[in-house]
Amino acid sequence: MPFAIVMHAPGGPDVLKFEEVSVPLPQSHEVVVCHAAIGVNFHDVYVRSGAYKTLELPGVLGIEAAGVVEAVGADVTDFRPGDRVAYVTKSYGAYAEKRVIGQESLVLLPPNVSDEVAAAIFMKGLTAQVLIEQVYRVKKGDWVLVHAAAGGVGLLLCQWARHLGARVIGTVGTPRKAEAALAAGCESVILYREEDFIARVLDITAGEGVQVAYDSVGKDTFFGSLKCLAPCGHLANFGQASGAVEPFEVSQLFPKSNSLSRPNVMEYLRTPTKLREAAASLFDALSANIIQAGEIQSISLRDAAQAHTELESRERTASLVLKP
Repeated sequence: MPFAIVMHAPGGPDVLKFEEVSVPLPQSHEVVVCHAAIGVNFHDVYVRSGAYKTLELPGVLGIEAAGVVEAVGADVTDFRPGDRVAYVTKSYGAYAEKRVIGQESLVLLPPNVSDEVAAAIFMKGLTAQVLIEQVYRVKKGDWVLVHAAAGGVGLLLCQWARHLGARVIGTVGTPRKAEAALAAGCESVILYREEDFIARVLDITAGEGVQVAYDSVGKDTFFGSLKCLAPCGHLANFGQASGAVEPFEVSQLFPKSNSLSRPNVMEYLRTPTKLREAAASLFDALSANIIQAGEIQSISLRDAAQAHTELESRERTASLVLKP
């Protein structure tokens, strides 16, 4: 029988257990995928900790992976055994050697995208694509603020926005991460632990503020991000690494006619067509060297707890993948 990482209760990384599981036969619209590499991201941490109560327990974490189709259901027409595929899905279960999944969640992998790159970048890359091409379409000359600029999504946002001609300001926690953000295309980098990022952003932009702020930090930066916006600027709050944002009066957006979104990336990818269009845009950006996957660290599936510990440390810049 195959193995998976099973979570019986929320908690720290030690709740992730390597156990035997059964894999059912695929239904008519489903395929069996043998995983070659599995993505690890902060969504998994939120679910494991109990911040997101979206996994029925006991259950298997993980929403993205890359691998090979082993078998298909009777009505599957888009895929066949042997196809290399990647997926991101609302249906948990990626922390496993193999799984059954609906064909609507899959995309074919181009030959020039490896399993490791696909698993490391797929969710992060689709998030960047949605933020930069759909939530707010970045334009040449825009000032763009990216919090956690040396994080997985942050690095992609910086590279992509710079390619589009934007002027990118990044916030980071350490000088080492500042180097990574600068290499990814930031024009200016702010060490938020040492500097007032609001004052620095307004100084860098000559008091104008930014056209868009991409904020995955949440509680600690949200209201500061609002203050950094230019007139008619947009704040995209797409994460809460520091905790949930406190309620606030929507009238605070009125003085500068600002706008706010809390994008759920999965809603932007809610149909096979939308998913595959976004994936094609992402793979094109990779092929054109507009964005790069960067350093990837592989960890054995059985050591998923170690991967979560490293992810939560915020000290690494490499993407993490689990290898069955």
